[in-house]
Amino acid sequence: MDMHEANVVAQAGQAASELFGSFHLGGDEFALPASCIREVVNYPAKMTVLPLSPAYLEGMFTLRGSVIPVVNLGRLFQPGAPKAIATDKVAILDFQQVLIGIVFQDTGDIMRVQPSQRSTLHYGAGEAQAVIAGTILLDDGARLLQILDPQALIRIENVPQVLARQAANGKHQARLLARAERRQCVSFHAAGSAFAFDMGAIQEIIRVPELHSSLLNSELCLGRMHFRGSQVAVVDFAALLRAPASTAGSPDQRVIVVRLDDATVGFLVDSVDSIVHYIADEVLPIPLLSRARAAMFAGCISRENAGDIIVLDHREILSQAEIVDMQQGHARLYPAKEEAAATRKAQRRVYITFTVENPFAVEIRQVREIIDAGGAIIRPPGLPACMRGILNLRQQMISIVDLRQLYGMAPLADESTAKILIIERGEERYGFLVDAVNNIMTISDSQRFAAPQLIRTGSHDDLRSEMDEMIDIGSAEQRQTLSVFRCDRLLDKLGQEAA
Repeated sequence: MDMHEANVVAQAGQAASELFGSFHLGGDEFALPASCIREVVNYPAKMTVLPLSPAYLEGMFTLRGSVIPVVNLGRLFQPGAPKAIATDKVAILDFQQVLIGIVFQDTGDIMRVQPSQRSTLHYGAGEAQAVIAGTILLDDGARLLQILDPQALIRIENVPQVLARQAANGKHQARLLARAERRQCVSFHAAGSAFAFDMGAIQEIIRVPELHSSLLNSELCLGRMHFRGSQVAVVDFAALLRAPASTAGSPDQRVIVVRLDDATVGFLVDSVDSIVHYIADEVLPIPLLSRARAAMFAGCISRENAGDIIVLDHREILSQAEIVDMQQGHARLYPAKEEAAATRKAQRRVYITFTVENPFAVEIRQVREIIDAGGAIIRPPGLPACMRGILNLRQQMISIVDLRQLYGMAPLADESTAKILIIERGEERYGFLVDAVNNIMTISDSQRFAAPQLIRTGSHDDLRSEMDEMIDIGSAEQRQTLSVFRCDRLLDKLGQEAA
């Protein structure tokens, strides 16, 4: 063989070889094609648990604008294997436009492997070990590495749907970004995770009422409640996620009443947190690895203060058969009472109820969003006493008004439940610091009436004196009266005092 022939053989051998990266997990050594390894990162401090996910899915985290699901191979092979710990690493696998994190303990080597050092494995259909494509034998057989199959890893269960969703998302992304469509959703907690319903889907949010037993009761359906003259099924959202049922009696629990096509369903959740304002392109696709109710997860919003919020598509939460069974079944078993004609015809509006010493209600269209009061509020010198300070909210400076200070009330002893209502007026935004946000409810105009003259002409240190309307809600046994909060009137007053 001459020198030219020797070079040709060497180049052919080099071309047939492949570069691999290795890592260690539980005493075993695994390898991945180096071309598929995007990067290696520390195990994230914040890992969001994905509902309805298999045991081998540790959760998901956000990395530079992408949502990464994290797979624990040990639990894929043995569901009882230990969960990941804070000292673990995550290898980011990038294959066919899908990103997946693989948990491991230690990095290994980057090595070029010849075909003679590799073997291929074959499995029966449906075996979990099918993610192992073959082996690499090194050091005369003393060192064995298991080769992971990237294609099998991204298709464990449900990634084909993710690819279709990402493709559809890519087609519409430019239009959504150009339009910068502003949206609102209501975030809530259930089964240890944060979720959100689009504001347009919500009819009302109420405290947990008396739930009546039903012949249609099941693990999913807790019973029925009287709502606006109709019988409405109440679904335990935790049970929907196959998590332990919600603990009854918690004061934070709420029922979110949602319109699903022609049906109305109540969802019992652990707590309702806030109103979140976002634009469409902020919703990141979630590469779910479970087929169970996968279509209900529309994406994820990642916020620095609120963490990851899973956005739900309310139209896909329940199957049509489940909706029909709950709606029509309850309607047949428990006929609805007719509402009064005047109530049916009266215009209805959606209000947020909150507290500043006394209860108030504000039309939801006047509020841009609601945020926690624990943000980094800066107080420059020279501000009036009623100004708590200035807050940088997504690159816009917002003046925060302390309503208690403005009306001479004592400071709130515990601000853990305090919220800030973000109000938009023209190009300006303002924040009103309130004691707590309580509920979202739909109220008929027939329940609004003029405020008594005694309140309107009373102490000017009383916030209620600024409001000329009140709302009467509840029953004869438990009635509540709320002053209707007028944002524009209060802003006019602030403007006059500053002039």
